[in-house]
Amino acid sequence: MAMNNSVSNTARLLGAGLRALLVLTLLTGVIYPLAVTGVAQALFNNKANGSEIKADGKVVGSSLIGQAYNLPLKKGEETPAPDLKWFQGRPQNGLGTNSVNTRYKLILSGATNRSGDNEELIQWVKDAKAAVVKDNSTPDYKVRPSQVPADAVTSSGSGLDPAISPQYADLQVHRVAERNDLPVARVQKLVDEHTDGRTLGFMGEPRVNVLELNIALKDLVAKS
Repeated sequence: MAMNNSVSNTARLLGAGLRALLVLTLLTGVIYPLAVTGVAQALFNNKANGSEIKADGKVVGSSLIGQAYNLPLKKGEETPAPDLKWFQGRPQNGLGTNSVNTRYKLILSGATNRSGDNEELIQWVKDAKAAVVKDNSTPDYKVRPSQVPADAVTSSGSGLDPAISPQYADLQVHRVAERNDLPVARVQKLVDEHTDGRTLGFMGEPRVNVLELNIALKDLVAKS
């Protein structure tokens, strides 16, 4: 009799456990994800889908991830040269390299992990500042080293910052105008139109999304 009661109790406990497992699986594995997905799609469709940016009917990137605007890598070059007809984003020398599966180009995120007094970092900043001054100076406009903002010579913590400061965007206006045969005033207006203020008026800093700005620049060049 005692053995029968023990088997009966064990079977009852196993049955209760299985029923609880099925109910919780249904609630947390099916109903809850569907509800969250439905709310996200209904109220925050663009953000839920990756904050996609489209151009000519195609997805060309995300407003949250920076892109590089470089020329094709030439033979003997370790790093490609920037394509100076486009607005350039922040340096990406904080990124690592994909050494695991070299068949694919992966988007990697990372910082330099150098201290402020690190000699290598100091040299990177000096080299970057010299390049910004050289690249953005034109016959009619000379960039002074004092004009170069910090975000033009340092990578972000992720290395994938999609935005630059209005100061860095303004610094590139003359060069972009010259390279694309556009009036300086029209390119400056383009930057002003794509400058976002602080979030809620007090959080963060004013910023310019480089991908969105370059898409607008492409459209402007096509119309000119």
